Amino acid sequence: MQKSSHIKWIALIFLAIFVNFVNAQTFQDNSMQDQNNNGVIVELKTTMGDITVLLYNDTPLHRDNFVKLVKEGYYDGLLFHRVINEFMIQTGDPESRDAQPGKMLGSGSPDYTIEAEIDYPKHYNKYGALAAARTGDQFNPERRSSGSQFYIVTGRKMSEQQFEAMQMRKHQEELQNTFQALAAQHMDTIRAWQKEGKEAELEELRQQLIKQTEEKVGDNIIPENIKKDYIEKGGAPHLDGAYTVFGEVLSGMDVVEKIQKVETDSHDRPLEDVKIISAKVIKNN
Repeated sequence: MQKSSHIKWIALIFLAIFVNFVNAQTFQDNSMQDQNNNGVIVELKTTMGDITVLLYNDTPLHRDNFVKLVKEGYYDGLLFHRVINEFMIQTGDPESRDAQPGKMLGSGSPDYTIEAEIDYPKHYNKYGALAAARTGDQFNPERRSSGSQFYIVTGRKMSEQQFEAMQMRKHQEELQNTFQALAAQHMDTIRAWQKEGKEAELEELRQQLIKQTEEKVGDNIIPENIKKDYIEKGGAPHLDGAYTVFGEVLSGMDVVEKIQKVETDSHDRPLEDVKIISAKVIKNN
């Protein structure tokens, strides 16, 4: 998207605000992560096979919390309570342990959240990524992670055209959300100036917010290695920059693939329980 189109698009949103008064078998990493598996390695034994994951050292809050829970046996017996084919498998809800069939799951967690460690584009929601689940932006603007719930990305491959279109939509949404958040900080002034007919002042503020939005969001430029991964291997690029990716699958993506294809109910819970039998650290720093 060119800068001029950014400005035109943002201007339309700004005007709308005025009018309405603001009414994710073996999978080895080929990315920027260390090729020597430098980090903590954890084995998840499940009822459908074993999954081995690497926890990144540069997301230490999530790494250390995950290791702590594993050593406490927190994940032993928990279900993969949310499974969506060609998207991801999710687990970590303590209420899923021994949960009755049909029970809605997904809201359980420890009594704390974890500060976001989002490091995009270094870590992204590629095929095999391990990332923290969280509540939505409306209730969680700081994008803090669940204390225990995580997901493993499968996603789907896409054409270059599909990827470009998806990135354009995502970038536009980010522009819109950022602009609206900035404008909301000035809403009293905007309303007062609108009422007083101060068009010059409103235009000057609009230009300031346009500049701030563009500086905050940045250009819609995706590194080629990321684009290549999403086109050739798949993933969930629409989650990038919004969730903390803190690891990846080293082996067992065949198991993840099997889990994602199980039959589920209307709440994406598998009809037949898929369980983590045990989790253990097999390599520490």
